[in-house]
Amino acid sequence: MPNKTSVEICITEGIHQEIIEKVHQHMPEPLVLHELADFFKLFADSTRVSILWALSASEMCVCDLCALLRMKQPAVSHQLRHLKQARAVRARREGKVVYYALDDDHIRSLLSLAMAHAQEA
Repeated sequence: MPNKTSVEICITEGIHQEIIEKVHQHMPEPLVLHELADFFKLFADSTRVSILWALSASEMCVCDLCALLRMKQPAVSHQLRHLKQARAVRARREGKVVYYALDDDHIRSLLSLAMAHAQEA
């Protein structure tokens, strides 16, 4: 009788070993997959997606983003901080005004692909 305190892990052997080995060679390291999952969490918040969508059309300052999204400045700034830490947006200062833009075209491409998928019948 098995010990009730031990944890038994059941791992399936698989039936197509050559496919498993081929795919395994192309699998990123677990840490990389974890970082990728964290990156995709950015898109799990509608405010952040709205900000990214707006910035995909034009560079904008916080005040203009607030007006567009009908949100208060602290809320928008909070989300921009997350997006900046994740390198999804970049900031540049012009006098007292800070302008935000997408960090690169990868973000724009991801938004476009996700929207195309969401609009499929």
